[in-house]
Amino acid sequence: MWQSGMALVAVLWMVAFLTIVATGITSSIRLEARTAALGWQKTEAQALGEGAIQIALQALTASPQSFTQINHTAVVYRGVTMQVHWMPLNGLVDINAAGPSLLEKTFTIAGGLSAQGAQAAAQAVIEARQRRDDQGRPYRFEATEDLMQVPGFDYDLYARLAPLLTADLYGSGRVNPLAAPVEVLAVLSGGNRAVAEKIAADRSAGAVGVDTSGLDSSLVDNAATRILRLQVYVPMADGVIVRVSHDVDVSARSNDSAPWHIFQKLTIVEPPPSKKS
Repeated sequence: MWQSGMALVAVLWMVAFLTIVATGITSSIRLEARTAALGWQKTEAQALGEGAIQIALQALTASPQSFTQINHTAVVYRGVTMQVHWMPLNGLVDINAAGPSLLEKTFTIAGGLSAQGAQAAAQAVIEARQRRDDQGRPYRFEATEDLMQVPGFDYDLYARLAPLLTADLYGSGRVNPLAAPVEVLAVLSGGNRAVAEKIAADRSAGAVGVDTSGLDSSLVDNAATRILRLQVYVPMADGVIVRVSHDVDVSARSNDSAPWHIFQKLTIVEPPPSKKS
């Protein structure tokens, strides 16, 4: 009897163990299937976004004009209607040309540095730009990520600053407020978020003669450009958004003979917006 009881306990333990293993395998399979499905959805969304951007680029390159402000257009690709947004890149802070004042304001207001820390960071950027290569040419940041090679810049600081920066212009070093995101407008206004949001709202509403008097005029330049950032937001299941972004010079021909030059691509999966209780 005692041996039968032990055998029964052993069987029960074995059944429990096999149940746990089976449950783990089932969960793993489900997770792998979900991951594969999400990967496929991302690939499909990226293809849709890139297709929409290519269609928008065809219209933009057909126009001889340069661009001064943020705009958007509806594009239908493979039966899906998407909004392609574009902005002149001179709406961002150019780390290759921005002067000390603009850099300091950016590092203080957007980067969260103290006045002393921002001044030191701006000086470090300028000193990096003053270096010369073997042929005597001034150093250029090839990408905004190069900031992390400058003393005093860690990843956390760079991540706060990155959405406001560019390294792809050959301009005045000032900012076009008609193309600037709200965060850049806040820098130009000395941290006055209300002024920044009012300009952005008037601009989006198509107001004539947007009032930019609340911005530091020494940091503002309304020049037009044909160097643009095009973005499209493609929805996926569960409210997830795939953001496809291309930085493009629409006046330069690429090596593959396309009538534009794409010099940076980015695809980011963004979580669904949080629901307010």
